[in-house]
Amino acid sequence: MKPIYRLNEFAKLINRSVKTLQKLDRMGKFKAHRTATNRRYYTHDQYLEYMGIEKNDTQKKIIVYYRVSSANQKNDMQSQRQAIETFCTACGLAIDEWLYDIGSGLNYKRKKFLKLMDLVEAGEVSTLVIAHKDRLVRFGFEWFQYFCEKHGTEIVIMNQETLSPEQEMTQDLISIIHTFSCRLYGLRKYKKIIRQDVNDNLKPQNTNKKPNS
Repeated sequence: MKPIYRLNEFAKLINRSVKTLQKLDRMGKFKAHRTATNRRYYTHDQYLEYMGIEKNDTQKKIIVYYRVSSANQKNDMQSQRQAIETFCTACGLAIDEWLYDIGSGLNYKRKKFLKLMDLVEAGEVSTLVIAHKDRLVRFGFEWFQYFCEKHGTEIVIMNQETLSPEQEMTQDLISIIHTFSCRLYGLRKYKKIIRQDVNDNLKPQNTNKKPNS
């Protein structure tokens, strides 16, 4: 299930302008494919070619990643896996490896998540299947999607909606508030020192002092 890109999508992906791609196509230096209506489009193999990334299709895997926030969400974890199994069967995807974590979507040091990123960076993953975007990460999904595309991995999302359990969402929000509260509390300890330093720098210096004899 390799993606194809419209002209403007491909230009954004490789950080070039639409006019540049059109020019390269006309000159025959980097030919675009054409739809039945004569619209330009590009394939993922062309992306790899343009970026100088060597194809390694023989070793690439289809991997499923799923996650829950805490150990008491075992039922949700099982339902995620069952739903993804049904989805992959309907799409004709043969899963090579299943990876799962128990941990917050705000934690980017999850053991299996890091393993997944290493496999993607090594060019060993053709397709990554997830139930929802927030099963991979709570924030910054677009960056990770770009990272995967750059290394030849397509992300297939079973459900585009964000359907986190309410309790899990609440825990993540509390975690964010706690982190920023700690940072603000830490700054309060230095408030007097910072204020004194600023005041000292604002005091006019006496330039009329007589030199020592």
